[in-house]
This record gives sequence, structure tokens and C-alpha cells, in this order.
Amino acid sequence: MATTARPHTDIRSLPPNGYVEGVYAILNPQIGTTRAGKPYLKCLLRDATGEVTARQWSLDEAAFSELGSTGFVWAAGHTQLYNGQLQLIVEQLKPVQVGQDELAALLPSTNRDIDEMFGEVTAMLGTLGHSAVKALAEVYLADEDLMSRFRQAPAAVSMHHAYIGGLLEHTLQLLKLAEVMLPLYPRLNRDIVLMGLFLHDLAKTTELTWEKGFDYTADGNLIGHVVRGAIWLQVKAALAGKQTGHRLPPDALRVLQHIIISHHGEPEYGAAKLPSTPEAIFVALLDNLDAKTEMALAHSRPDPAPVLVIEGDFTDKVWALGTRLFKPDPLRGNDS
Repeated sequence: MATTARPHTDIRSLPPNGYVEGVYAILNPQIGTTRAGKPYLKCLLRDATGEVTARQWSLDEAAFSELGSTGFVWAAGHTQLYNGQLQLIVEQLKPVQVGQDELAALLPSTNRDIDEMFGEVTAMLGTLGHSAVKALAEVYLADEDLMSRFRQAPAAVSMHHAYIGGLLEHTLQLLKLAEVMLPLYPRLNRDIVLMGLFLHDLAKTTELTWEKGFDYTADGNLIGHVVRGAIWLQVKAALAGKQTGHRLPPDALRVLQHIIISHHGEPEYGAAKLPSTPEAIFVALLDNLDAKTEMALAHSRPDPAPVLVIEGDFTDKVWALGTRLFKPDPLRGNDS
């Protein structure tokens, strides 16, 4: 493991035309083919300040399988602008081990206080009214290993809230959105909605790993957070009933499991079932609202703003959103 600091250029500070070297997390390495039929490497490189598209035109296919072995690489190359977007043309690339002293510089993290956010989530779950639902929440909160991972896990590898503490931040944001909106829909069951939001992504704590950069675990690849979350709920509900005597009504358990397996909204996006209760529809739409809004802001108005500001009013196409985004805030600086 690394014991000394190595040269590193923050991705946020990459020059538009300059030499770059450093250790970075590598995401989604793939082999592409040029128009001439020659293989090349395409991937994302990331550190705590951002991420950049990378290309290596001279690819050693025999070494390709080793690139993701550690989750981190040493890269050297030069930057260029291509279609208005910054990319890194890699000349040298090799997998490396990193130590704990380097992880903080390589993994993006929430800029919010994790203890404070977890306290807010706990406090909101403390307002649940039904005794069995409240007992269920307390069983989850008492699982110290699970809650430790909940506090640290990203919400995704590269989509929305893809940083340390991202899952916690996303969950808290959804709970806050629900609290504001639930009074507008008084026929929705508040306890089911809040508990469903708390549980919907909780199994990402085992679906994802962040010890070697952000990636999927064997459990994530074979089971996934939707199925794992539904299995956990069956076990936790039985445990809560046994420990407290407050047993969750069968229909409540079934509806909460339904929220977990349907919250992606459509089968093509990973839902096992279409949302089929008012609460499940509400949860799925809130989840989509926060995820897509966060993605849109991250691509069009990143915080902090990059040192290199790419000219042009539109981003490159954001494939997860299916469109290019208009970047300017149309009212900023125009108040007469």
C-alpha cells in the first residue's frame, strides 16, 4: 500500500491543454473501436474534486483486465477540448494500490455533516405514529453495522449522489420533501411513505463498495438492492415483532416490500413491479425527482464551480437524462 504522497493534479484544476499525472479512481473501463478498427480504452477518472472522460488510443488488451483490479490507477497524459468538453488523452496507465492517506483525496464526499444528517433522519423516524412501524424503524437503527454503512455509502457508482455520504443525503432529502408535500395529500399514509423512503435504497449499503473506489459488490451484481432490501424487510419485521410484541400487519409488510421492489418506477429501469399503491407511486416519483434534479444540477451548475469554465450554454448530452442541459440561470444578474 502507498505510504508516501504521489504527484497529483486535481481534476477540478485540469488545464485545457496541458500535461497531467496522478493517481485517480477509475470507473467503467471499456474497450472501444476506432473507425480504423483499432481497439482503444475509454473510461472515467475521478478524484474528490470531480471526474473526467479519459481515452487511451494505444491499448494493451492483455493488460486491460488488470485495470480495475485495485480501483485506482496512475495516469499520465495530456488534456484537450473535444466538442467543447475536456478530456484526458492517456499516454501511460497502470493499476496502483492506495493507502488510507490518499483515499480522502480520491473519493468525493458530501459537503454536509454526516452526524447531523443521520440525526435528522433518526429524529424524523422517531415521529412515526404506528407502534409496529416505529418498532420496525428502531430495529433497523439498532443495527450498528448497517447504520455505519448507511452513513458512508454513496447512492450510486456514477449517477446521482455518487459520493461518500450520498445515500444518507439522498434519503434525508426525500424525507424532507415528503414532510413538505404530505399535507397536500392527506389520504396518503404518512408512516408508510416515510418508512418506505427510509428503506427504498438502504440495501445499497451492500450493493455498493467504496473501499477501492465506487463499484458493485458480488451481492450487488447477483442480488441487487431492490431484492436484498425486500429480503431484509421480511427478517427485520419478524425480529421487531418478536422483540417488542408490536407485529406489523401483513398488508403493511406487503406494501412496504412493494415500495422497495417498485421504486424504480418501470421494469426497464429495474423495478420488479410497477408502483401499484398511492404510497408506492408517491415514493417512486419523489425518488425520481431528487435523483434527476441532482443529476441536472451536477452537470449544469456544479458546486463548487470548476476552475476551467467550458464555453457554451449547453452541456454535452447527459445520457441518464436523455438531453443536453441549458446551463445558465436565466435570472441571475438580470434583476432590474
